[in-house]
Amino acid sequence: METIEIVNLKCGGCVNTVKKGLLSIEGVNEVEVDLENSKVTVRTEDEQILVKVKEKLSKMGYPEIGHANTVIHKAKSFVSCASGKITSET
Repeated sequence: METIEIVNLKCGGCVNTVKKGLLSIEGVNEVEVDLENSKVTVRTEDEQILVKVKEKLSKMGYPEIGHANTVIHKAKSFVSCASGKITSET
């Protein structure tokens, strides 16, 4: 189990997007998202999967703390947030 601190996590829509996105990675068994502390915990049997998890988080607009948080990341996180809200409402 690995916990990753991320940026741009704002709401339940973001949480839904992060969970859905990370669970789509083969080898990720479980995802927990702590909105209040901006932390994502991933359970996997393969440590190499964590590299894919961090890449996916960044591509969705939620890079790990300490990594570049560009305008592109911020824009992607807003889109992810909105789509996560739509998904949770349907």
